[in-house]
Amino acid sequence: MKLMIVDDSKTDSMMLKNMLQDYDLRSASDGVEAMELLARENDIDIMILDINMPRMNGFEVLEAIRNNPQYHGIAVLVLTNFDEIENEIRGLELGAVDYIRKPLNLRSLRKRIELHSNLKATQKELERHNSILETAVQERTHELNLTRDVTIHALVGLLEVRDIESSNHTRRTQWMMKALCEYLRGIQPFHIVLTPAYISDLFSTAPLHDIGKVGIPDHILLKPGKLTPEEFEIMKKHTTYGVEALKLAGQDSTKLSFIRTALDIVGCHHEKYNGSGYPNGLSGDDIPLAGKLMAIIDVYDALVSQRVYKPAFSHETALEIIGSERGKHFDPRLVDAFFVIESEIKTIAERYLQVT
Repeated sequence: MKLMIVDDSKTDSMMLKNMLQDYDLRSASDGVEAMELLARENDIDIMILDINMPRMNGFEVLEAIRNNPQYHGIAVLVLTNFDEIENEIRGLELGAVDYIRKPLNLRSLRKRIELHSNLKATQKELERHNSILETAVQERTHELNLTRDVTIHALVGLLEVRDIESSNHTRRTQWMMKALCEYLRGIQPFHIVLTPAYISDLFSTAPLHDIGKVGIPDHILLKPGKLTPEEFEIMKKHTTYGVEALKLAGQDSTKLSFIRTALDIVGCHHEKYNGSGYPNGLSGDDIPLAGKLMAIIDVYDALVSQRVYKPAFSHETALEIIGSERGKHFDPRLVDAFFVIESEIKTIAERYLQVT
């Protein structure tokens, strides 16, 4: 335990040093010297601080300690004369944990120092345990996130082995999602909803948006031409298939934020702002934000990508089509934001253009 004695009285200082010689001691004759010593050694545990000193008094030292977070762990005991009640109160108000009256009662002083020393030791041990616990929690959280991501990519892999779309489709939509969310964070009212944690969930679960296609027959899923009305009705079921798959883990799974986000993305990315989408015909703000974000990103990527039933459109053509659907298919606010960052979106599309 490291103690600092700050007292301009050589007699009192010597008495304290003799009594506390079993501690790791430092000493200063006034506040200026004390602060200089603290700047060099910021691991002082307890400070015994005289109030009445030249150059920089004890109150000024207390204020300097209070204003520097680096020193907040120091337990300060102020030294006051017997009749200085106001000084005791002011010292405690400035952050001192105890006061000691002069003339010094060495036996009482020793007990007070032992008490605060034990409290400090207990605090240090608690901090050590908390640090160990925090590290363990971080490691466990990392493991859970890794497990989640591996599971997501494994599920998406089931679709990729059947679908003609490359794995780059999921990468593109992930990074487009992140780019759009990061921009929207600076715009009201999205800055309230799009927290770092929510954006992380959106980024992680975006690849699952079409996971329900694993339940669609190949002759429909991979058909090179336009689907018949009957085939399209079957294709539309991929949203509900995906939701049902995510709910297989039971009701408790929806307590997980990333599962709730995934359900919104999977179940609502084909809903339309004007209510003409599927599976539930939701409209406006009844459509979860995750679904509306995924809708515009998924459509853009489908437009600029080559599919068995269509060639790839240019970035400019895709923007024209999306713009024409402002307020109809897409939330107008999201279309406006998408157009602001359209060059970043184009860069992401080009970065993952080639199949790997």
